[in-house]
Amino acid sequence: MKILITTEWYSPVINGVVTSIVNLKKELQKLGHEVRILTLSNETKSYIENDITYISSLGVGKIYPGARVTLFKNYKYLQQLMEWRPDIIHSQCEFSTFRLAKHLAKCLRIPIIHTYHTVYEDYTHYFSPNQKWGKAMVAVFSRKVLKNATYVIAPTEKVSKLLQSYGVKQPIKVIPTGIDLSCFQQSNSKQAKTDIRERLSIPMDDYLLIFVGRLAKEKNLEEILTYFSKINHKHMSLLIVGDGPQRQYLERYARKLNIEDKVIFTGMVSPEEIPSYYQSADIFVSASNSETQGLTYIEALASGLPALCRKDPCLESVVEDGVNGWLFENFREFERYIERILLDQNRYINLSANATKKAYEDYSSVSFAKNIEDVYYDAISLYHQSKDIVYINQSGINQ
Repeated sequence: MKILITTEWYSPVINGVVTSIVNLKKELQKLGHEVRILTLSNETKSYIENDITYISSLGVGKIYPGARVTLFKNYKYLQQLMEWRPDIIHSQCEFSTFRLAKHLAKCLRIPIIHTYHTVYEDYTHYFSPNQKWGKAMVAVFSRKVLKNATYVIAPTEKVSKLLQSYGVKQPIKVIPTGIDLSCFQQSNSKQAKTDIRERLSIPMDDYLLIFVGRLAKEKNLEEILTYFSKINHKHMSLLIVGDGPQRQYLERYARKLNIEDKVIFTGMVSPEEIPSYYQSADIFVSASNSETQGLTYIEALASGLPALCRKDPCLESVVEDGVNGWLFENFREFERYIERILLDQNRYINLSANATKKAYEDYSSVSFAKNIEDVYYDAISLYHQSKDIVYINQSGINQ
């Protein structure tokens, strides 16, 4: 099968969507499929590099940090993709590249599968002064985009139910995003722990909490910093791995809370180094309320870290209370669960083992690709059946 994946972002950009696409592409190719990527260039020119087509774009960071759009169809580059003749298009974003996907699908008469990665309700502060209006806009926008898809993939049941509440009529399949977990194995964890802690001047006997992700408002890191400042434990540090528009604010906030000597901001870290950072820590923490699935949660679990995260429906099947971590709703619970995890060594060992087992059994990139492959075949069949029905009706048969 020839598969075209369209996305606003691709490597070297680092985020959950890109990680998902990179892993999917690799596993689909292992299954024998041809896969190409259509994405936006970081400059005002289009070009092709290997099997990736980059379309010229403009930065619109005022709408959302790092966002880009293209106003052109760059027919020369799209024509080359049409000559390749993909069997299906799998779109991953709802904006410029979805418009290009629609154009290609119409010309080639092939179906679009769309993965709905982002819960835009949690981002209304970027584009609407009124949260209620913002949510209404998201519902209308989502219906309008997804009516062009033959199938919709939701990473969690939470996202599926949300799309149904918007009035989306397309078939929705829940498929948790898969991750290549091989690099998160703990075989080198002791050396990684030593190297990272020495580099960042973190005491070896400190309990280390870690957050990995984009430093943006929707990640709710102020709550983690506030809770961390209230915990009465001298031998504990907090490692914040990543960068984003809120980094300077969060660094100021840590100073305001008088915890700057126990909170380490690493800035951007290369993907190859991320496993070592997980393995240097003891607990993964997050207070984000904007995740559709949260790939960093899975990475942390695969690294053997119990997870302590703000309660959210999308995490109910990922973090199981007392099994591989806990979900908290307030500071009292956060503090109590920290104590449960760290003060009982036998419990910690069990939580760590369960974390690894859960990640590898439920979220591998291999099973993810096979599930997506099944949807492709179903979508192609459904698409051509619907076109046959339209043709029959237009011909006046069975009317």
